[in-house]
Amino acid sequence: MAVLSALALGATAVVGAVAWAQYQQRQAAPSAVDTSEVVPTGDRVVFRNTASGAGYGHVASVPLGDPSGARTISAIACDRVDATADLVSCLRSVRGIAPSYTATLYTGDGAEIAQWPLSGIPSRTRIAGDGSLISTTAFVTGHTYATIGFSTETTIHTPDGEGLGNLEEWTLLVDGAPSAPVDRNFWGVTFADGDTFYATVGLTRDGTTDLVRGSISGRSMQVLDENVECPSLSPDGTRIAFKRVTAGSGPTVHWTPAIYDIGSGEVTLLPESRSIDDQIEWLDDDTILYGMPRQGVAGDTDVWALAADGSGEPSVFLEHAWSPSVVRE
Repeated sequence: MAVLSALALGATAVVGAVAWAQYQQRQAAPSAVDTSEVVPTGDRVVFRNTASGAGYGHVASVPLGDPSGARTISAIACDRVDATADLVSCLRSVRGIAPSYTATLYTGDGAEIAQWPLSGIPSRTRIAGDGSLISTTAFVTGHTYATIGFSTETTIHTPDGEGLGNLEEWTLLVDGAPSAPVDRNFWGVTFADGDTFYATVGLTRDGTTDLVRGSISGRSMQVLDENVECPSLSPDGTRIAFKRVTAGSGPTVHWTPAIYDIGSGEVTLLPESRSIDDQIEWLDDDTILYGMPRQGVAGDTDVWALAADGSGEPSVFLEHAWSPSVVRE
């Protein structure tokens, strides 16, 4: 038994060493896209670079007016990123014998401000428009929202790293009555102002994924509508873009992008035939952005654009990119 264990450990070490060598080789190769040393300072898109070669997985940026132009790639590597003019939130998987996961907050020029551990695989992050709050979601079990029995942990922090707690510990009101804090998961926070936010709650016993509106000061949330996942508030604050289950279940679920009108509660499905597993970003009040895997290329993705009123077809906005943030100065 001891000999077999030693052989197994040796084989694991060899596999790990080969994988690490291959990773370093890929990182040393020239980038597959045009790059620039000039950091955009005006309106821009900040995103995770998925082009092969040097800078894969790193935070990158392009001018908002020229998304297909040369991109500036930073030294910061992230699995998921969000940015404002002054802050960058980076969720990262740290390789090792026992992998760990972190959330790190940076200034706009890359100086680290704060860091805190994540309980599992990075999933979602959002920064409030005024920079006062940062949300993070990690998978505690499972690694996709299509996984049966997945579990998440969503927390909210201040820029100095102070935690305001796990949303599962806050009060949840369903039809005006408090819900027992069991068998529920939260994810996909989007901030409205200094106190109000929206998110998704998955109620295991009911099998629903509901839109909630939350209060930071009240440490509470109330359910607004069913079948709403990963909300994203529009710049004008009147609508929420989200993904809605329109077919299938479990690992075969199909998500369609949709728009929720906050005033009327009306929902409009958008003309996208592919399943969208992303937290949507707003380009402006008329257009949404979301990531899609690049067909036939593992680990590569593109960011697509779609009219929020359903008047057009999806089109590629930014190639070899993931987790976009539209930053306006």
